[in-house]
Parts: sequence; structure tokens; C-alpha cells
Amino acid sequence: MSGGVITVMELKPLRYFYEVARLGSFTRAAERLNLAQPAISMAIRKLEEELQLTLFHRRERTISLTDEGRRLYAQAGKILQAVSDAELEMQELKGLERGEVRVGIPSMLGSFYFPPILMAFRHRYPGLMFSVHEGGAVQLQQMLEKGELDLAVIESQQIPDMLEARAFLREEMRVVVAREHPFACRSSVSLEEFFAEELAMFKPGYFHRKVLDRLAREVGCTPNIGFETNLVPLIRAIVKQGFGISTLLNMAVEDDPELVTLSFDQPILLDLCIAWRKGGYLSQANRAFVEFLQEASGFVVMDDTGQL
Repeated sequence: MSGGVITVMELKPLRYFYEVARLGSFTRAAERLNLAQPAISMAIRKLEEELQLTLFHRRERTISLTDEGRRLYAQAGKILQAVSDAELEMQELKGLERGEVRVGIPSMLGSFYFPPILMAFRHRYPGLMFSVHEGGAVQLQQMLEKGELDLAVIESQQIPDMLEARAFLREEMRVVVAREHPFACRSSVSLEEFFAEELAMFKPGYFHRKVLDRLAREVGCTPNIGFETNLVPLIRAIVKQGFGISTLLNMAVEDDPELVTLSFDQPILLDLCIAWRKGGYLSQANRAFVEFLQEASGFVVMDDTGQL
């Protein structure tokens, strides 16, 4: 490194800086990188000297980024992700004999839709490794944008410009009530009627909750939320016991005889997509999974360049 310019061959100090800035701690960064803390501290000091900039405010027990550090942090993430993409592309092996698919899946789909899909894909490509992260839409999207996931399931109305996506599933959001509830004998419910009932809902950050919050705003209602949980079995138990009603994707309730499901007056259909970073490298393993997912769901598949 010379003249304050970071060269391609000297990415280690930049990687150390990025981890310290991301985690807000030299100690946690050292643990994450499996290195001694003094080595990281020394490398970042040298980086600051060569750049002739101070990257961190160092206090007795805390650190924070300087203005210059914040600018470098934003660029460092892009640089390191680009290098990771290039390395992955160079290491691709023919025949999908090795590789990894890191995919983020919302909890409802992880419990009711994806298990047979994942098992069937693994049967077709036994050499591939799966890393599945279950979480809310906001968390999964952030992990995808940061390069911590290769793929993530996102609702079609929530896809930002920096992501590319392909639809693979259309599913109805059904009102779910106990057999003894007054709604049980009806064929549909209005949004206003639904939001007036005591509700068992997903917590904020999940795509299902974001859709409901948006619908509540559109009809000018304040949801009467009695329970918040991301556990589908708990939501179903609450509804069965008559402590509230809910709405779940049809797949999560269609096999439960103790529950009654019905449509909203205007049926609410969600298009779910598998998304990845636009412009990022999509490996052979990940392209194969996207294609397999669309095949299994009956949607249009990509060609071997990753395009429709």
C-alpha cells in the first residue's frame, strides 16, 4: 500500500477495519476473525497512518467511526463484496458437485412450504450444502443487501431497486377463527370487521405484518392487537382457545380441522418472490435453486444465464 491507496493485494487491513466498524468492537471483531486483538489494532493503526486519516474515535471502553471512517466503511462493504463475488465465480466447479446456497426464509414458509422443496433439491444435488436462515422480511432483506445471504424470500410489493427477484408462489391470506366464533358461519369478512376483533398477529418486521399494517392504513383502521408472536403454532393455539382471531397463509391452516378459514371480502393474494442482489454474482448453485423453486411451483424458469 502506498500513497494512501488500498491495493487489491492488501485487503486484510480493510477487512479488519470493516469488521471492527460493523461490530463496534475490536474484541468482537477479533473473535469473529479468529485473530488476536493486538494484531487487528496494529493493522488498523497502520491503515490509518498510510491513509493519513483517523478512522475511529477511541474512548476508554468504546469506539465510534469518524466522518472519514463512515465513508470508508460504506465503500469497504462494496469492495469486499465485489472481491467475494469474484472469488466465488473463479472457484465455481462444473456439474454442481460442490457449492453452498445461503437462503433466508420467513417462518411461515419455513414451516409449511419449504421443507419438501429443500429435501427434493438436496436429493437432486447431494453435493451442495444448504444454510437456511429464518427471519422477518426486514432482517432478511438487510442480510441480503449486505451479502450475508445469497437468496431471500420477499413479498412482491417490498422489492427495492437494489434487488432482483423472481416470483414462485401466489398464496391467499385467510382469516382464521375458532369453530365457535361468529365469523365461522360466514364466507367472508371485511377488513374493518377483522381489525375490530382482538387479533393475534406477527411482530413488526415480518412481511405478513407489513401487509396487514398497510391494509389497516388504507381503510383507516387501528388494529386491535391482543397478542404478538412470530410462532405460528402459538397463533393457532390462541385462535383455537377463542382468545383472538388471526390471518395466515392458507398453507398454514388448511390441514387443521379445529380452525375455520375464510376470505376477506376482497381476497388478498400475495405473490412471494425469491430475491438476490442486483448486479451481484449468482453462483451456479444459487441459480440452480432459483430454477428448481420455480419449476416446483409451476412458474417460468430462468435460462442458464440467470435470465427469464
